[in-house]
Amino acid sequence: MPKVLVPLAQGCEEVEAVTIIDLLRRAKIEVVSAGLDDQPVTASRGVRLIADTTLDVALEQEFDMIVLPGGMPGMTHLKNDPRIIALLQKMAREGKYTCAICAAPAVLAEAGLLAGKSATSYPGFVDKMNLPTVAYKNDPVVRDGKVITSRGPGTVMDFTLELIEVLAGKAQRDEVEAGLQRPGKF
Repeated sequence: MPKVLVPLAQGCEEVEAVTIIDLLRRAKIEVVSAGLDDQPVTASRGVRLIADTTLDVALEQEFDMIVLPGGMPGMTHLKNDPRIIALLQKMAREGKYTCAICAAPAVLAEAGLLAGKSATSYPGFVDKMNLPTVAYKNDPVVRDGKVITSRGPGTVMDFTLELIEVLAGKAQRDEVEAGLQRPGKF
């Protein structure tokens, strides 16, 4: 069974964090949510989240994918955490998936993972970073090899369904999507 790490920073985007965790678990994918410390996470709109574990404990495990929720100042906390940057770089070297949504693709850029790639983000982040080797796209979800990025809370279901498809296949994606009863999809 694939295993996914979802780091939760103070100020993360709660719709993204919860949707990512929820939909991956609906697909029977093992998900570990990890706080940057041992405190409850207060998300960007004041919703309180309790992570499964801390990042330090999670770092003792192996993952097939890391998914960074966006939100502010959550993205800044992720970008400024050397453990996150080192883990992203390690996973990329090992050929594992590095994924981010909203403002968080800027963390992938900080780790050097967007060079020569196509990517997207919430407007005003990756597109404003002066990254000449990044092909910025306005698509809801952009997959370039093992890097998957997305735009924001409105695209989080499409983003997570793409994550499910790459980890568990199209049939699993379709099964999860059917249960969501999305307009035009049932």
